[in-house]
Amino acid sequence: MTYLNTKSNSKINTKLNTRRIRSFKKEETKHSLQMLTCYDFQTAQMLDETSLDLILVGDSLGNVVLGYDHTIEVSVETMTLFAKAVKKGAPNKFVIADLPFGSYASMELGLSNSIKLFQQSGVEAIKLEGAFPFQLDLILRLTQIGIPIMGHIGLTPQSVHEQGGFYTHGKDESSKDRLIKEALALEEAGCFSIVLECVEEKLAKKITHQLKIPTIGIGSGTSTDGQVLVINDLLHLGKNDPPKFCKPIANLYKSKKQLINDYLK
Repeated sequence: MTYLNTKSNSKINTKLNTRRIRSFKKEETKHSLQMLTCYDFQTAQMLDETSLDLILVGDSLGNVVLGYDHTIEVSVETMTLFAKAVKKGAPNKFVIADLPFGSYASMELGLSNSIKLFQQSGVEAIKLEGAFPFQLDLILRLTQIGIPIMGHIGLTPQSVHEQGGFYTHGKDESSKDRLIKEALALEEAGCFSIVLECVEEKLAKKITHQLKIPTIGIGSGTSTDGQVLVINDLLHLGKNDPPKFCKPIANLYKSKKQLINDYLK
C-alpha cells in the first residue's frame, strides 16, 4: 500500500484517503499524483501491487471494453458491475467510479444512483461531470451523507454532443472565467479533487494554483497536481492509435497478436 507515488518509489504503509488527497499539492511535494483507469479484476490485482496512487473505473469502459462509440450508453448497473470487480482486485487502492450519463439528471436520481453505485461496488469515491447549480447541490448533499466526490470539468465526454465535439477548453476569456468559477464552486461544494480534461495548459496551471484541493489533468499539460490516463491507451491495448496527449509505453495489441499468431503456427 502506498501513500503517494514518487520517482524514488518510497512508500508509506497507509492506504490513501480523502484527507490525504485533499492536502496534496504538487508544488509543495514536487511529486505528481498518478491515476490510471481499470476495468477488470486481473488488471486491478496487478495495479494493487504497484505504487499507483489512484484507480478510476471510468465510463470509458463503454469505448475500450464494450465497443460503444461513446460513453452515453453506459448504465449504472454496468458501472456497478465493473467497479465491484476492480475493487475486489485492488483492495489496497483508493478506487473511484464514474457516475454515468443521465444517472444524475435530477437530485432524486443522483442520490439514489450514487448510493447504489457507492454501496454495491465498495469503491472509495464517485466522480461526476459538470458544475451546473443542480450538480453542485447534488455534490453538497452526497458529501453530507458520506460519499466522497471527485469533480470533472473542461471536456466532459458525457456532454460531448452538447459541447460540439472534442477540443481544448479555456482558450477564450469567457470560457477561462467560467472554468475558474466552476473549479472554485466544485471545491466549495465539497469535492476532494477535480479532473481537468483538455483544459488549456496555462489555464489548468492557474486553476491548480487557486485551488486548495488537487487537480488531476488529462490532456491539460503538466502543471496539474496529478495525471490520469486510460490504461488501454497507455499500453496501446487497442487497434487504433491513442489520443495525441498520450504517449504509449508499449504496443500490447501488436505484441499479443504476434504471440497468438506464433501459437497458431
